[in-house]
Amino acid sequence: MNAVELLRSDHEVVERLFAKVEVAESAKKAEIFKQIKAGLDAHAYIEETIFYPAIQQDGDDVVVDLVAGALQDHLKAKTFLGELAANIGNSVRFDALLTKLIEDVRAHVDEEENQMFPLVESQFDADTLNKWGSQMKAESERFEASAETIHA
Repeated sequence: MNAVELLRSDHEVVERLFAKVEVAESAKKAEIFKQIKAGLDAHAYIEETIFYPAIQQDGDDVVVDLVAGALQDHLKAKTFLGELAANIGNSVRFDALLTKLIEDVRAHVDEEENQMFPLVESQFDADTLNKWGSQMKAESERFEASAETIHA
């Protein structure tokens, strides 16, 4: 699978969860949040360990700058995810943090899909994108399996 297609697919999954949590009753939000967190954790991991380093190594200055910004976005999102996990019982704080996380992630996705991904697709050939995609898919599955083991 092409790396960009894989990341877009992840974005779609998380967006569906965002839409679901935005209309959910308070009692259901924590359960949906856990799915959001698991999806974002795995997605960020494969971007940070495979996709972004490859782009930084061989991409032009513009895409390298976009990666630097994306890494900052990830750091912010991870902070929100931690705060959300710590505030599951505090619905007012939880809802405010969740709203901010959703806004920030949507902005990050918009930048990736409309700026970074087109540049990546123009700078790297299909074989390279497919190789990265295969690595990312395998690593994502391994990451999710290890996360399930930890939480079992």
